[in-house]
Amino acid sequence: MPYNPKIHHRRSIRLQGYDYSSAGAYFITICTRDRFCWFREVVDGKMRFNE
Repeated sequence: MPYNPKIHHRRSIRLQGYDYSSAGAYFITICTRDRFCWFREVVDGKMRFNE
């Protein structure tokens, strides 16, 4: 399907006025193919990896 700006558009999810170049903490969500558990789980605030 060729690009059509009327149906192929994305809105920014960034906060207006927020300075993303400043230091800070970010929460990142990673989705993997078939929801395979590559990274295992977080226990006591630390990541426990798969073998």
